[in-house]
Amino acid sequence: MNGYARALLLALGLLLAPTMSAQQAGADDAKDAPGSGEVLLLDIKGGIGPATRDYLRRGLKRASEEGAAAVVLRIDTPGGLDAATRDINQAILASDVPVIGWVAPEGARAASAGTYILYACHLAAMAPATALGAATPVAMGAPGGAPAPGRQPGSQPKDAEEGEGADGKGDDQQPADDGSAMSRKSVNDAVAYLRSLAELRGRNVDFAEAAVRDAATLSAGQAYKQQVIEIIASDLSQLLAEADGRTVKMRDGEITLQTRGAAVTTVEPDWRFKFLAVLTEPSVAYLLLLIGLYGLIFEGYSPGAIVPGVVGAICLLLALYALQVLPVNYAGVALIVLGVALIAVEVAMPSFGALGIGGLVALIAGSLILFDTEVPGFGVPGQLILGVGAASGLMFMGVIWLAARARTRPVTTGIEEMHGARALALEDFGQGEKGTVRFHGEVWQARSEVRISRGQELRVVSLDGLVLQVAPEASPAPSKEGAT
Repeated sequence: MNGYARALLLALGLLLAPTMSAQQAGADDAKDAPGSGEVLLLDIKGGIGPATRDYLRRGLKRASEEGAAAVVLRIDTPGGLDAATRDINQAILASDVPVIGWVAPEGARAASAGTYILYACHLAAMAPATALGAATPVAMGAPGGAPAPGRQPGSQPKDAEEGEGADGKGDDQQPADDGSAMSRKSVNDAVAYLRSLAELRGRNVDFAEAAVRDAATLSAGQAYKQQVIEIIASDLSQLLAEADGRTVKMRDGEITLQTRGAAVTTVEPDWRFKFLAVLTEPSVAYLLLLIGLYGLIFEGYSPGAIVPGVVGAICLLLALYALQVLPVNYAGVALIVLGVALIAVEVAMPSFGALGIGGLVALIAGSLILFDTEVPGFGVPGQLILGVGAASGLMFMGVIWLAARARTRPVTTGIEEMHGARALALEDFGQGEKGTVRFHGEVWQARSEVRISRGQELRVVSLDGLVLQVAPEASPAPSKEGAT
């Protein structure tokens, strides 16, 4: 009996083995396959900063929570901040949803920071008539157009020879050999970073180095030919069709994309993105800083006004947050604060130009160097600086004019100042009778030689103790030295 039982169990095992193997294979395939959900579309447009970083992070988190099949990053950027770019790349590398970078629409570019993001994506694509490259880091304080140090003339990699340098001269560009140590350090760090992304995604490593050292660029066709990208697609449906069936490497293994015909949902920026984008706009941060400083100064001139102080404090705090995440030259901040302080002192204690002119010069100089970077979209327009300087100059000239006018005005105080001043009758009173009038915002007792009607305009003739002697405004004023 035992023998028959063992034979029966062996037969059942042989029969069930193929089924179990198939089930295990199906389980493994399900683990590697992407989610069967929709495709999320995120737009990276304009300068890359803190707002773009937070927007992309939230988009990737939503894709993971909804089990999206893939995320498409539609890229059109001239570049951006290094810190924000690295944060975005870390989010892409840590994503459990495949990310497809797509430089689009036609005429778009993935310059500078956009090149780093495209290299970090699991799948890279470009639309026709687009470009990428020019990924040389811009050193703060470096002169505009300075070439990247670290490469000898004529040493541009062969794979990048078809691309163009930042000035359109390609191999004819002669990089400087005497770059500062900080510039070499920055460039070498960027080269290693972009090379590591290229090695991770199996893309052209030589062009990655050339894009950093020589600001080399490629068109879509050149990038596809040199294995910098995997797909050329003119529209989103073509991109999803081309991506379908491709295998991409994720953290936990490989995944085969299933994107053909997938529903596409565009993730629109929410109010937080819009608020942060406006707040971290350099021009807005600059104006908030000035409004905050002037608001606190006006509150100091008129304690208890409350509104200038509250508005100034709020604007100053918002400006400090924006300056914290932007590439700021703190010497510029110090000059702006000094300039505003000198102008404020000029208003309080007129020096007939010395403090005001110094403050105006400091304010303009600080404004010019406040954002010491050549990153596109992260500078203060010259027109705005000119407008702020002109407004401050007009205020300064107004103070000078008032001070000069005060020096030429005769000094009148006490009773002398009251002679000839205007008053307003608050009630009817007869000749020789006392009545009340409003004078300099106060209620006074008054007497007149003629009958006075309520609401009648009067002028002060003399003062008898605490009683004003008044006359109707139409009466000729007495000729007396010091009257106004």
